[in-house]
Amino acid sequence: MKTILELLQSAKTQGIDTLDAEVLLAHALEKNRAYLRTWPDRVVTDTVAIHYQDHLNRRAVGEPIAYILGYKEFWSMPIAVSRDTLIPRADTEWCLHWLLERFKDKQPLRVLDLGTGSGAIALALAHEKPHWAICAVDCSEAALVIAMQNAKTLGFPQIEWLHSNWYQALSGRVFDVIIANPPYIAEDEPHWQQGDLRFEPKTALVAADKGLRDLAHIIQQAPHYLTPSGLLLVEHGYLQGSCVNSLFVAAGFSAVETHRDYGNQPRWTIGYKCDLLS
Repeated sequence: MKTILELLQSAKTQGIDTLDAEVLLAHALEKNRAYLRTWPDRVVTDTVAIHYQDHLNRRAVGEPIAYILGYKEFWSMPIAVSRDTLIPRADTEWCLHWLLERFKDKQPLRVLDLGTGSGAIALALAHEKPHWAICAVDCSEAALVIAMQNAKTLGFPQIEWLHSNWYQALSGRVFDVIIANPPYIAEDEPHWQQGDLRFEPKTALVAADKGLRDLAHIIQQAPHYLTPSGLLLVEHGYLQGSCVNSLFVAAGFSAVETHRDYGNQPRWTIGYKCDLLS
């Protein structure tokens, strides 16, 4: 049997980042990282050591930490993830901060989360605004299973979950806010075949027409599912801001703006519906 320090040192010989090694060992021990530093000479059982080595082997071939652990921290909540869902990113929290600031009063809103995946956006909004009516949809039944498990574990029974290919199951319904983080990577971009993205579901990452097909569909159809003063907010690639802005304008949206994420990249575009019948 080996000590905590010996196990962490062995991870270095496999080329595992120190932080990653600590996170994985803490998880295997069901302790926090401070415990590792406090008790480096503690002997670890063979069962835990084998479990830890399995984690290291998966990380050594590039598998994301979130998939190994089975969850990702998002909006200060542990969001369960699987290979059927994207891993929530910190940059996605920008849109939540913006939306909550924009609607910081007590008015109830009807919100649609398109392509919810693990449910991270819907869950964060439900946490902050329990009186909002939130509907979250995804075309992947496997992703919806994860999302609904998250809602049950975290205690948000008020969210409505639907299996739907974008707006397909929403005929006749309207919302005050539609938020979407659709696939937007072009098929010929090497980016989605590198790093963590190699392990994430391609269908949630890659779109035809230079990454714009799903964005175009969402934007063009959104006016049919928004109230007259409704808001559409979409995430897109940092080089797609101009094209997405044009799609908003062509669909009749007003006050269209593209905002930058925490990395100062143009990442989110918003617009308000213009009622074409008025």
